[in-house]
Amino acid sequence: MRHILLPAASLAAIVLSASSVQAAPTAYPDAEAHVLDMAKKAIALRSVEGEGNQTPQVAALFKQRLIDAGWDAKDIDIVPYKDTAYLIAIWKGSDPSLKPLVVSAHMDVVEAKPADWERDPFTPVVENGYLYGRGASDTKFEAVLAMESMIELRKQGFKPKRTLVIAYSGDEETSMATSKLIAERLKNAELVLNVDGASGTLSEETGKPLFWTWQGAEKTYIDYEITVTNPGGHSSAPRPDNAIVQLSEALVRIGAYKFKPELNDVTRAYWTEASKLEADPKKAKAMRDFAANPNDPAALEVLRADPASVGRVSTTCVPTMLSGGHARNALPQRASANINCRIFPGHTREEIMAELAKVAAMPAAKFSDVTGDDSTMAPASPMRPDFVAAARKAVTAAWGPVPLIPSQASGASDSMWYRALGVPSYGAAASMIKDSDEFSHGLNERIPLLNIRPGITYYLSMYKDLAGK
Repeated sequence: MRHILLPAASLAAIVLSASSVQAAPTAYPDAEAHVLDMAKKAIALRSVEGEGNQTPQVAALFKQRLIDAGWDAKDIDIVPYKDTAYLIAIWKGSDPSLKPLVVSAHMDVVEAKPADWERDPFTPVVENGYLYGRGASDTKFEAVLAMESMIELRKQGFKPKRTLVIAYSGDEETSMATSKLIAERLKNAELVLNVDGASGTLSEETGKPLFWTWQGAEKTYIDYEITVTNPGGHSSAPRPDNAIVQLSEALVRIGAYKFKPELNDVTRAYWTEASKLEADPKKAKAMRDFAANPNDPAALEVLRADPASVGRVSTTCVPTMLSGGHARNALPQRASANINCRIFPGHTREEIMAELAKVAAMPAAKFSDVTGDDSTMAPASPMRPDFVAAARKAVTAAWGPVPLIPSQASGASDSMWYRALGVPSYGAAASMIKDSDEFSHGLNERIPLLNIRPGITYYLSMYKDLAGK
């Protein structure tokens, strides 16, 4: 595919016509044009796990762009791993005694079948102020935006005191093996800015920014298998200890079980700040009451009844798959189920498995952890004043004085590998999007291009504050 830099004037027209969010921040014509060009080039590379994985080519694309922008090739490392690769690029600071600031993202994307899309997912298209393609919102556009902003900062002559490290993984959407390798390599970092972790929300009616969230913690993804075995026999001679029946009884108890409600500094701040924006007075009160007392029964009843908030209250475990029996005319010799848990920070997988076994109250049931190495337990990142202040300043410069809300995610990101090693990691992407435009992992993924100019403003501010002092 032939890639041409969009003229700065045309790009400015897209950025300004897409939304009248606020008076535009300072223009960076060269950087803005490169963001769109590089994002399109990255989207065109099918960086999907398996045969033909082009994640290494994405890494090579980024490496060459950094070299062209003044990085020394010896400061950029592409490390192959199976069918993928990860990228580490270093901009050395003036004070070697300071720990580095890491900018984290991932270059791989979720599979996309062209037959299911209105547009080919790996042919980037600019239409009506949006960039379409797999990776537009998760997370090639944002990875490019963060990288091009750092290039712009270097072009301006900025001299960081703290070393800046671009660390882009190659399998975040699957095994996270490179994510784990990168975190181990950078375990001496001061702080990680994960640009895949959070973003802002635009109003559906006006297109103006409503709020911006940053992710300071995430629940741990764990899968347990519960299995009941039995000698079996002929179905014409039923036995009281039927494996399927026993498993079903255990699953009913697990499905009805509610784990202890919990708070940490991040979620307490979330409930407090989010309640100020909640339109439903009943739910807003429940949010405030829960932040004050997580055992408040009335608050719990309201929050657990809402799919949008139930996962924020506590650990959750739910049966997701079933398997049982071996013949229509035989008593089952084996029945099993998968229990998927999202564990609140601060608990071990062994602890939760033991709690599930107690809830199941079925001596014949055996539990096992079948998660593998794709997940790890990680504490919440601290509410660091330097990060919070830098984020507020950057968001205000980019988008105006919008509310900032800390959050804890129920899904997994590269941040957990850093947090598990004691390195604070914060999900803090620059971009804003309407809920109706959120198609990460789905069909017709897109991102509004109005994010480019304020996004550069945001990253310039963050880099200066977190690496310049």
